[in-house]
Amino acid sequence: MAVALADEFRTPVVSAVRIDWRVALDQLRTEINTRPAIASNFTFSGQRRLPAHDPRTMPALLQLNAVTSPIFAGIGRSRVPVLLPFDTAAFLEAARTGGVPAGLSPTRFQADFRPADLFDAGPAGYDAVFSLEPGAGDGMPQRIFAKPVEVQITGSSLIYDISDPFGGKGEPVKSLVAEFPDLRRFIREGHVRYAFTRFGVPYVVSIQCLDSTPRARRLACREAYPVAERFLKALRVAGGLPSRPHMDMSSSIAERPPQRSPDFSYRPAGDIIANTGFRKHGGRADFTAYSQIRFPLEKAPAFAHSQSFMKRRAREKTDEAAGSHAAGYPWQDNFCEARNFGVGQCAGGFGHQGQDIRPGECTVASVAGDKCDPKQQGVVAVRDSVVIRSPKQQAVTLQVNSRTEHIRFRYMHMNPVSLDADGVVNGRLVAEGEKFGVVSNYLDYPNGTSRHLHFDVQVFTRDGWLWVNPYVTLISAYERLIRGRGRETGPRATSASAVAHALPEDALRHLDARQGGEN
Repeated sequence: MAVALADEFRTPVVSAVRIDWRVALDQLRTEINTRPAIASNFTFSGQRRLPAHDPRTMPALLQLNAVTSPIFAGIGRSRVPVLLPFDTAAFLEAARTGGVPAGLSPTRFQADFRPADLFDAGPAGYDAVFSLEPGAGDGMPQRIFAKPVEVQITGSSLIYDISDPFGGKGEPVKSLVAEFPDLRRFIREGHVRYAFTRFGVPYVVSIQCLDSTPRARRLACREAYPVAERFLKALRVAGGLPSRPHMDMSSSIAERPPQRSPDFSYRPAGDIIANTGFRKHGGRADFTAYSQIRFPLEKAPAFAHSQSFMKRRAREKTDEAAGSHAAGYPWQDNFCEARNFGVGQCAGGFGHQGQDIRPGECTVASVAGDKCDPKQQGVVAVRDSVVIRSPKQQAVTLQVNSRTEHIRFRYMHMNPVSLDADGVVNGRLVAEGEKFGVVSNYLDYPNGTSRHLHFDVQVFTRDGWLWVNPYVTLISAYERLIRGRGRETGPRATSASAVAHALPEDALRHLDARQGGEN
């Protein structure tokens, strides 16, 4: 982890993978040749004088994208080979003999998985979500879980290099070793994951589950295993096109407003309320601004604080909070507060996953003199992105897929009825700053929590999508919104030793120096 100097923040370290498209083309050739009737339709002799990254060197991939793009929109935008549970050769052979209605993708070509709930491709790679209905799939064991099982796959050309004490672990799956020699199966952060590398690209297949006894409403990981392994066995090359190789990105100082805010202040990253961490561990001192985003609430002021330990925070409030927003500043990190959620970045592996944010007091609007409705305080998109959300869910995830980023932002406690009515579902595109909902208090049911927004960040790693601390990312975004740089105060609620467990040796020296300058 890059360590900030003084009160500076750092950008993340991102590694770009080197993709072997020739191997991908060889695999496609092997798959197509299983259906001799359609194999002659594909051209596998490239124009060798062109650069290796030029799509014209691989006409078979252009032909493949033309076939699969009506089913998986934009598949040619993926700059990594797209592996999906879709048998293109069988589909084409059936279409050639009149067996497939035009434009449809019957589940029999997808190992009985339903048509994709989500498919998103771009310069960083692709993400897709499929589901298997109860009882579907020949030879599948009976299960207790009574809903469709959602399976997600990601292939990425960008890897976020985070400090990960639990990374790289897992066990092989004997039945899949021949096809996936480096496959690892492991349970992390509430998902069973299958990670492997092909063509130089890291892929991760994951299913959200609980490591517990199977129940009708809760999928146990042991019931997820056969679904994920059926998915893996069905993977075929479905598309994608090469491009110029991406470059590694080293950490640098994040941009922040030069002028100071007169009132905005915040406690350091990792300085959670004393004794609120899992087994009384401290927080995670992460000074990384993972992305330059628009702040997720429509208007300032906004206040980042614990919603579970607010009373304790109020009791511990000092004269440091005096000012025009005395009840709201300074902000405080609550990424590693005690929860039952898996968070590998927190001590003990459990934490809150994100940051609680509440809007400021409702005031009279400056335009037209209308009174502000406290139940209509806007939530906006932090970036141009695609929505990942199934109907009836109270959480909305926005994903950015670009040449320099493969990152997700999740908003929670929103009203699912309103989201459904507004079409905030899988595949919708939103623009940075676009309002798509309001701050609410939904937690499985209305009024299930206080009125606030839970906001979190996930980045893609070789273990799949992992939660990282959004606190510094939010601070820098808020500074841009109010056009003023905040003032770091503390730490006071926790000691240096409470946050030091998360820091490398050079960061400890930085923390000691920082504390030595505080009163």
